[in-house]
Amino acid sequence: MTLDHFLTESSGRITAPTTRLVITPVEGIGEIRSGDDLAGLIGRACGKDLRSGDILAVTSKVVSKAEGRTMPAADRDAAVEQETVRVVASREHAGGTTRIVENRLGIVAAAAGVDASNTEDGTVLLLPEDPDASARAICRRLKQDFGVDIGVVITDTLGRPWRQGQTDAAIGAAGLTVLLDLRGTPDASGRPMTATVSAVADEIAAAADLVKGKTAGLPVALVRGLETLVTVGGMDKDPGAKALLRPAGEDMFRRGSAEAFEDGRRSGTKTGYNAGYDDGHAAGYEDGYAAGYAAAAAEARRRARSTGSR
Repeated sequence: MTLDHFLTESSGRITAPTTRLVITPVEGIGEIRSGDDLAGLIGRACGKDLRSGDILAVTSKVVSKAEGRTMPAADRDAAVEQETVRVVASREHAGGTTRIVENRLGIVAAAAGVDASNTEDGTVLLLPEDPDASARAICRRLKQDFGVDIGVVITDTLGRPWRQGQTDAAIGAAGLTVLLDLRGTPDASGRPMTATVSAVADEIAAAADLVKGKTAGLPVALVRGLETLVTVGGMDKDPGAKALLRPAGEDMFRRGSAEAFEDGRRSGTKTGYNAGYDDGHAAGYEDGYAAGYAAAAAEARRRARSTGSR
């Protein structure tokens, strides 16, 4: 697959579109099992064609398999609980319960990223222990074996709030810029951009999935044409894909709407019975608090009428 895309450098910052982007699936890697030398297998499959400035997009499942991150399918619920730090939203449906959670890596995903697809029958896969470290190890090994400075993106499939379908995103990265900050640079009309920070590692992951696919047995893609994103010698210094995680203080949707409403309703009910109106406690839960407080106040009036009629 080829896409015309342009990149130029200005004062050390990438500002606008320069070259052709070519994404090619890497063939010949084969099925990965626990303990396999994944970096070596990738190197043998594409080493002769690898150049400095290339980027490899590697599906997280093969990383997880090589690292032995599997559990019996019967223990799936325990695996999800083990990987979960915080429940964001939970919904009951005909097929069971879907939980959107923050996992121990800080990634918000369904079932903490625990997956039963493209793995042996009777098993589930957990995400890699440390995807950024996995990416660094591949970068380091390929530089050692082939003398090339490359970037590596570890990819996984994620859903998107307010959008149907899934797309691949970067959950690990090394050797490349993951966020391209264009704030302060002029747009096409000459006006300075004030909010544009492009998640280029996610864009690479999504584009690479177009040639890897989900069922073709092609877990790695070679991306060529984005040399200016590769940080030569920076694999141990760059922040990795962790830089893509939104800090809690900037997260406007820390809880699902139903969960926030229910938290507020319970808080409002309790406060309405026990402590009266409490503005501070209502912050962030206005709708739920109001519903709970109103129910408590109505019940208090009913009780007062009942008592007064005796």
